[in-house]
Amino acid sequence: MPELSGFHHVKLPVADLNRSRDWYTSVLGLRVEIEFVEEGDLMGLALGDASGRLRLALRLDPVRAAALSGFDAIALEVPKREDVESWRERLDDLDQPHGGIVTGHKGGSVLIGLHDPDGIEIRLYAD
Repeated sequence: MPELSGFHHVKLPVADLNRSRDWYTSVLGLRVEIEFVEEGDLMGLALGDASGRLRLALRLDPVRAAALSGFDAIALEVPKREDVESWRERLDDLDQPHGGIVTGHKGGSVLIGLHDPDGIEIRLYAD
């Protein structure tokens, strides 16, 4: 069987690309790598982290974004358990509401309840 090596990227629907761009770049520290313009309109963004390991795409689609509100669609990996605490401190400094840190199924640390501007929950995990 051919081998799979991981995710290339994850794509999320958003209601407002500029609002989401601001949130993902300022809160999660991602940077815009590509803007997808179709017939003169900005329709999507490709974002990445400084290491180049994390890629996230945002696509303008308000209906689907509303449907995902409240759902924990993605969990981002954090290198060490201590780093989850650092993320909690960063989010507190940015006045970003979240649900705090809980113990994951494998005994690791999980920051829950962080929501993007469309209400899509993003969790931060360290096993």
